[in-house]
Amino acid sequence: MIFIAILIGCILGAILGLNVPMISYTYSSYLAIAIIAALDSVFGGIASVIKKNFDLKIFISGFFGNAILAILLTILGQKLNVDIYLAAIVVFVWRMFMNLGAIRRYYVEKWSDMVKNRTFQKKSKEEKDKEQDKEYDQEMK
Repeated sequence: MIFIAILIGCILGAILGLNVPMISYTYSSYLAIAIIAALDSVFGGIASVIKKNFDLKIFISGFFGNAILAILLTILGQKLNVDIYLAAIVVFVWRMFMNLGAIRRYYVEKWSDMVKNRTFQKKSKEEKDKEQDKEYDQEMK
């Protein structure tokens, strides 16, 4: 269910992105940091769904809170003529990779278990076939 919502959101975002006018260079740094903060929240939300501790209130507050904090850091950095937003980018990207790693581990383990179970079922079937062959051979004697 959540993956369908993510897919729909991505499609709507792509359609809107193609039809919205270009963003001015003045605001591009604000938009970039807000997008990175929002992506961090999205990956965190997916990771929490996998861990089965997702809370919509925490997700929404983190989504908007992270984006607003990142934009405020960008504004402060521009006022001080210091690139403070780089610190926010480093933190958000680091957290995105940590969440992506957790998501990846979950699906790799799930896939490995599926392959292991499939292999075990094949072996079980082969063993049953061998037992049936032995029973048949004993009956024929």
